[in-house]
Amino acid sequence: MLIVFNPTAGRRRTQRLWRVLDVMAQNGMKLTLVETTHAGHARELAEEAARSGTRLVVAAGGDGTIAEVASGLAGSQTKLGILPLGTANVLAHELGLGFTPQAVAAALAFGRTRTLWPGVARGPDGPRLFVQMIGAGFDAEVVHHLPLGLKRVLGRGAYVLQGLRETIRYRFPRIALTIDGIATEAGSVIVTKGRLYGGHYTLAPGADPLAPDFTVAMFDRAGPFAAIAYGAALTMNLMPRMPGLRLQRAHEIHLGTHKTQVDGDPGGHGPTTIRNAPAPIQVVVG
Repeated sequence: MLIVFNPTAGRRRTQRLWRVLDVMAQNGMKLTLVETTHAGHARELAEEAARSGTRLVVAAGGDGTIAEVASGLAGSQTKLGILPLGTANVLAHELGLGFTPQAVAAALAFGRTRTLWPGVARGPDGPRLFVQMIGAGFDAEVVHHLPLGLKRVLGRGAYVLQGLRETIRYRFPRIALTIDGIATEAGSVIVTKGRLYGGHYTLAPGADPLAPDFTVAMFDRAGPFAAIAYGAALTMNLMPRMPGLRLQRAHEIHLGTHKTQVDGDPGGHGPTTIRNAPAPIQVVVG
């Protein structure tokens, strides 16, 4: 078992990692821990492990780290494990994974898997695999301007604070997109594989990350007051009932020239086409 960990995640997450590793060591589990040193290193490590026949590679981090490791495992028989250390841990909540050291260790030891079907976003910088979502509009603006230090200190609260900042300076342009060949537009767009957003909050009740295709969430209302209202509805799990929200199943989506966020990390800034990954990945769920 190879565990891939980003050491820039912060002291608290490092402590959580070592608590899990202690439990695993006490139960006689053999593992190798490798820390990443640069952007894209997690994908490189996962690719190398898959080529060498490693049976399980564990992404120790948030959804962005999971996506990077999954990208390296794509097309191989190596299983993906998840040690949730991120701010939101959306995919871990989506799959119903445990968060205690004992629960994480037990899941990785037992090794039962489910089939995860990622998406691929192709933009000016090339293809990028994602496991949960890609957004364009207000949430992408928040992610692009969120200071890493603030995120380490405040966690999920950093997104709330940065969101309030962006309601003042973001101009809320309309987002042009094409869904399965039909052109439309919205104030903000989130293309999601799963039901959840921002942690355990419901966005698209009928979505399924274990199946191909996507749910496109289109927010027709735009502006500071709409952003605040949508944010409040999300935290109360009322988002699917909000006026101005359209949910549509889709096979292929094309976004115009807009900033994007991919699994909670800054994405590209240009035309982006979103399709299913060529093949699914086996993810360990316990």
